[in-house]
Amino acid sequence: MSTYMPKAQDLTRKWYLIDAADKTLGAVAVQAAILLRGKHKPTFAPHADCGDNVVIINASKIILTGKKLEQKKYYHHTGYIGHLKEVSYSKLMAEKPEFAVTKAVKGMLPDNTIGRKSLTRLRVYRDAAHKQESQKPEEWKF
Repeated sequence: MSTYMPKAQDLTRKWYLIDAADKTLGAVAVQAAILLRGKHKPTFAPHADCGDNVVIINASKIILTGKKLEQKKYYHHTGYIGHLKEVSYSKLMAEKPEFAVTKAVKGMLPDNTIGRKSLTRLRVYRDAAHKQESQKPEEWKF
């Protein structure tokens, strides 16, 4: 019996909807990363990009447990000497909750071309309204 190898022309990408309201940031990011990679499919292969499209709604209603909202920081460097910027997650979740969710999902994907390509299939929205109604995404329960 030979090993099944998924081919690009044989793939069918489904659309999934994740409602992040009253769920933790890590739990939502884990489920989104699993769907984006395609690890929920029986035809998963680590060398192939066989994942699905994911829409995350209600990113502003996501929960960070413990004292993460005050103590956790997002760091980025501008490229200039000494210009390391930090933003607390309380400010980040108030202003750009979509970015915080995207960053969490990106950290759970591999750092290669498959991970970068998978991240392009992620859409995150602040509230319940989204632009993917015509794709008829099915709700993902976890």
